Amino acid sequence: MTMVKTTGRTLEKQLEQESIDAMFAAVQVGDGPASAELSNEAEAYNFGRAGQINNEQMRAISGVNNLFARNLMDTLGGWLRTEFDVRLVAGEQLPYGDFVERLTKPMYVCSIVLEPFDALGLMELDLMLALPILDLLMGGVGGAGSAREVTDIEETILATVVERIVQELNVAWKPFGLEMAMQRREGEEQIERIMTSLEKTLCVGFEVRMPGTLGMINLCFPASVLNAILRRMVAEAGRPRRRAGEARKRMRELMGETMVGAVLQFPPMKLRARELASLAPGSVLRLPLPKHADAELRIGGLCLGRAQPVRTGEHRGAQLESGGRREMTLASGGVQ
Repeated sequence: MTMVKTTGRTLEKQLEQESIDAMFAAVQVGDGPASAELSNEAEAYNFGRAGQINNEQMRAISGVNNLFARNLMDTLGGWLRTEFDVRLVAGEQLPYGDFVERLTKPMYVCSIVLEPFDALGLMELDLMLALPILDLLMGGVGGAGSAREVTDIEETILATVVERIVQELNVAWKPFGLEMAMQRREGEEQIERIMTSLEKTLCVGFEVRMPGTLGMINLCFPASVLNAILRRMVAEAGRPRRRAGEARKRMRELMGETMVGAVLQFPPMKLRARELASLAPGSVLRLPLPKHADAELRIGGLCLGRAQPVRTGEHRGAQLESGGRREMTLASGGVQ
């Protein structure tokens, strides 16, 4: 009896193991009900796509880069006093080696410190764009020419241009926890050693148009750095925007702290050229103004109204008048 029970248990265990082996064998050959059941649940995983930026995250990145492009267009255009059109034209994930292969020669590439991640990114400033900018900054007309290496003096000037570009990058990215600072210009050998050739990077290209000139500004950031802030970017994008009334109120508060130039001066008048030519120390210039003519109060170069010079304590002031009725008094040590 004992032998039969023991043999029965052993036979039962063997049959169970045989069933298990048969099930896995059926899965391997791709037939049988077990194979169909498991194939519906299993999915191949591509480890090469680990850390890949998805479409929603890429849209959030594009929004930040478009903001950067608009700000850079206004900042550098005003600084250079010329038309400066900046547009986002490319954004893709590449192995770092592919980015390096795309760099044009001769090249101007700077490393950028990415804080607080203690990592480096790269910025390529197309020399076809950099040389006209240098020409403008040195008093030229910004004419286009062939790409060439920059001199030491030109490189120093060009570093100030890159710093301004980085400032605008910070305006766009700092709210999401990424701060950047220019480190230095990198040579070809140093560029190849900044990252491994297979490291995933996010490469963004901006097309810049100036009169008679077309060039690119290319950025390259490690994808691993961006993954840490992308979740925050997507979360910020999903939050309800501030209402228009609240935004206007906040704008008024900020504008209230703005400093503007003010001057109290005579209204425009005409004088004969010979009267001006005959001026000498001690001479009196007769002005074609009534004795009680009001002066003009100009704020930021624009006439705010007629005013009278007054004193308020230790300061000079301008008492503004409208229709012969005094309404308000502006007092400041800066009013002349």
